[in-house]
Amino acid sequence: MVWTDLFIKRPVLSVVVSLLILLIGFRAATSLPIRQYPKLSNTVVNVTTSYPGASADLIQGFITTPIEQAVASAEGVDYMTSSSVLGTSTIQVYIKLNFDPNQALTEVLAKVNSVKYLIPKESNDPVVTKTTGQTTAVMYLGFSSEVLSGSAISDYLTRVVQPVLSTVDGVASADILGGQTFAMRVWLDPVRMAGRNVSPADVNAAIAANNFQAAAGQAKGYFIVSNVSTNTDLRNLDHFKRHDRQVQGRRLRADRGHRDRRTRRAKY
Repeated sequence: MVWTDLFIKRPVLSVVVSLLILLIGFRAATSLPIRQYPKLSNTVVNVTTSYPGASADLIQGFITTPIEQAVASAEGVDYMTSSSVLGTSTIQVYIKLNFDPNQALTEVLAKVNSVKYLIPKESNDPVVTKTTGQTTAVMYLGFSSEVLSGSAISDYLTRVVQPVLSTVDGVASADILGGQTFAMRVWLDPVRMAGRNVSPADVNAAIAANNFQAAAGQAKGYFIVSNVSTNTDLRNLDHFKRHDRQVQGRRLRADRGHRDRRTRRAKY
């Protein structure tokens, strides 16, 4: 005889036992404490440095390696990954589990600042950012216009839309993907540059010296103070062409004056 036969012969007993098990389970579900999941925090600190025009090997040797050696000694660092591509160095620093994110950011930032003198002066300053937890893109928004160009749309999104979306509660960051920034592309003629003994660096320096933002200050009188603003930057193709003609005119006048001085010296 199997002990389960007892419940077959006595159905009332089987019902009572089932109800007893049900009551015990209901009591346990309502009175037993519920343990919460432990709070875990994982932090990743990104160090991005741009050096326009530099090769991947140069980026690796003079930017990525010095920063990695300095950041490796920071407190709370678990491991690091890095990538060096044309013009950009990216280092991802993974912090130990449950380590204070703010302290980790401070440690990494201090180590990066300690080796800034080793980085080439022509490169941009390293940008250190922090991400905590698992970040997921929850929404993609598309913008188009029949009136504005791609650069104008990107400028509008940067000035108006992005600040509003970034202030929404729960939004870590609002990034613009595929934006087009305002820029002027300059095509260089290598033959003419070689004939005039001009390098691309000279062209870049000439454009930077003449395309700048000037702070004119204020004009003060006896009773009023007026703010003075000047448009010293080059904004379109006509401005660049006009500036090029002015530079060529000044160069011709300088060459003519130099020849006149040599002629006067020869006469004397």
